[in-house]
This record gives sequence, C-alpha cells and structure tokens, in this order.
Amino acid sequence: MTTAAAVLWGCSTGVLIPRPAYRFSVRPEEPWRTACPAGHPLTGSGAGWVGRARCAAGDTYGPNTLATASAAAIVCGLLATAIGLRPELAVWMLLSPAAVLLATVDFAAHRLPDVLTLPFAAAALLLLAVAAVLPGSGGSWTSALLGSLALGACYFVLFLLSKDFGFGDVKLALALGAVLGWYGWANVLVGTLAGYLFGALYGIGLMIAGRADRTSTIPFGPFLLAGTLAGVLLGPHAP
Repeated sequence: MTTAAAVLWGCSTGVLIPRPAYRFSVRPEEPWRTACPAGHPLTGSGAGWVGRARCAAGDTYGPNTLATASAAAIVCGLLATAIGLRPELAVWMLLSPAAVLLATVDFAAHRLPDVLTLPFAAAALLLLAVAAVLPGSGGSWTSALLGSLALGACYFVLFLLSKDFGFGDVKLALALGAVLGWYGWANVLVGTLAGYLFGALYGIGLMIAGRADRTSTIPFGPFLLAGTLAGVLLGPHAP
C-alpha cells in the first residue's frame, strides 16, 4: 500500500466515525444514543452506526466529519510512510480508524466503552498473529502478547493507586501493549512515555489558558493512543 492509498483509506474510514462517536459519547449508566438532545430520532433508524449523526429535524451532531476524516488520513499516511510494505501495515490500517473513534469518544465523554476497547485489544492480537506468519513481517507476536499483558498489568496497578486513572485506560492498554510490543520492549517504553508526555503537555496548556487547575481531570486515552502512534512510527528502528 502506497502512502497515497493509505491516506485515501484513512479519509474513507474517517468519514464514518461521527455517528458512532456521537452514539457512544454518553455516561456509563446511559444507553447508546438513538436521538438528538431535543429527542428527534437519528435518521436511518437508531440501529445505524456509520456516517453522520443527523436527526429527523435535519440537524447534525457529534464530531466534525472533516476533522475525523483528516485525523484518520494523517495517521494512516504517517504509518504507511514509516512502516512500508510490511504485513503489519495492514493491521495498522485496520486498527487506526478504531483508534480515532476511541480518542474522539474519550474526548467527548471521558469514557472508553468496553464495547470498543475489548474488541480493539482482541483484534490487535489476532491480526498480529496473522501478520507474524507472513513473510517480511517486522515484529514478533510473542513480544506483542507479552507487551499486552505487561502494559495491562502496569495500568491496572496505576488504576488501583490513582483515582484519576480510569479502568477504561487499563483495557485500552491491552491493545496498546500489543501494538507497541510487536516491535519490542524499546517501543513499549518509548510509546508509553510519549503518551504521558503528550497528556502532561495538554494539561499544562489547559492550565496556562485558565481552563483547568491541578484538580481537573483530562481524558487520557487520546494521549495514550498518540504515544502509541509515536512508538509504532519508530517501527523496528527503535534504539
């Protein structure tokens, strides 16, 4: 897959994100949305999960389609450029739209739903298992599995120790550990530290702008995902 094809793939899948992002962006005790805030049902029936979140009154809700399409296109383009024609690139292409969806939902609702995080982790491990048996792969499925278990365990400890650390982040770590672990432990370390750095810089920026203080909480999932992207972009070239 060329970089241009990857960008086209990202853009094509990114335009499908706004509707599920809007539907999933609810409090844990609430059901998935099937209507707009005014109570008008979403067009295409409440069971629809792709495309724009448009209600029967003609209004649209959820994230901007251009923003989600651009984010997915940029992520896929960067991965294609950095990884090249390796079998795992197909895995990254399949996982990237889901990662953008997870980041969008977490930003909107400070939540990482199980219905997204757990299949995301399972898909990462299963798809990498397939990539591992194909010629030319640049990683190891064994290290991906160990990375998943190790990062999940570390985040579980953080969840027990910190009130600001959500259990959704623990479940997300299972997938991120697999993705980073594919290329080895150096990538796990770099990707994890990058995620914390991005989150810290975001929090500092909010405080400088007067939009948060030391007691404020931020959605951590998007920054963990961004750190993972940074780790994967290093690919097999990590120190």
